[in-house]
Amino acid sequence: MKHDYRTICYNYLLKGLPDRAKEVIARRYGLGGDRETLEAIGASHGITRERVRQIEEETLKKLREKAGVSACRYIFKDYANYLKKNASLKREDLLLSQFGNDKFQNYVYFLLTLGAPFEKMPETEHFHAFWALDKKAFDKARKAVSGFIKDLKKKKKPVNLPSSLPVSYIEISKEIVKGSQGLYGLKKWPEVNPKGVKDKAYIVLRQEEKPLHFTQVASFINGAIPQTVHNELIKDPRFVLVGRGLYALKEWGYEPGTVRDVIYREIKGSRKPLPKEEVVQKVLSQRKVKPNTVLLNLQNKKYFIKTPDGRYNIRKA
Repeated sequence: MKHDYRTICYNYLLKGLPDRAKEVIARRYGLGGDRETLEAIGASHGITRERVRQIEEETLKKLREKAGVSACRYIFKDYANYLKKNASLKREDLLLSQFGNDKFQNYVYFLLTLGAPFEKMPETEHFHAFWALDKKAFDKARKAVSGFIKDLKKKKKPVNLPSSLPVSYIEISKEIVKGSQGLYGLKKWPEVNPKGVKDKAYIVLRQEEKPLHFTQVASFINGAIPQTVHNELIKDPRFVLVGRGLYALKEWGYEPGTVRDVIYREIKGSRKPLPKEEVVQKVLSQRKVKPNTVLLNLQNKKYFIKTPDGRYNIRKA
């Protein structure tokens, strides 16, 4: 429902107030402009910020009495019904946008301040500022959000929002965000909150679940330049170059290094010489190269030696 906020505020609520009291409220709540500080208002009137605060408090007390028996009740009813549909609370910026659009958000904030049922919860380290019908709503939200965060940390991956968890609870949290795939996760996770080409490439590989050429990765990222993607991935330890331009995720079990490095690790890990067929098989599980590439590297006598029985071992220094 649309409301004529300007008429209600100026022609009813503020009407009849002393000029200075009316100006203090209008400037403090940005009715027709930006919100101003106590200091700024006091300086223009030659009074202290404390005196401005006193005028504001005294005037708000009178306005709350007016608002309780006026057309404001219909506005408050709309606000209350909306909050009830959203588990009794809503993040402040979303609530103001819902009822005030672009022009009248300050008016909505002013009226919420006058409405007896509404409680403002200020911004904290873990939560955005929001409005609620009562403080109990926040207690429920805080417990629910805390439980969901613990669940996310345990699962270590984005998940669907449980049906029992209201969206409005997640909206007030600074630690949980909704990713592009519609899944929810911790804000610090690149899967849901990518901060650059590298994070976006990480999401692409996680979704495709297989090594990709850097040009393929770039094709999934809007506006990405292939060479830039290559330059970023080669410097990030989350990615491993497993072939000519092919990248995989280290978390899949791939280790960085050249084909020779992989051969060295495999033979060293076995603690015994290996037949060339087994070396090739092990290396091909780590690198997308041709078998001949592995065999050529095995011929490097500086690093590997062939035993009398035809197996390969590491040459000791």
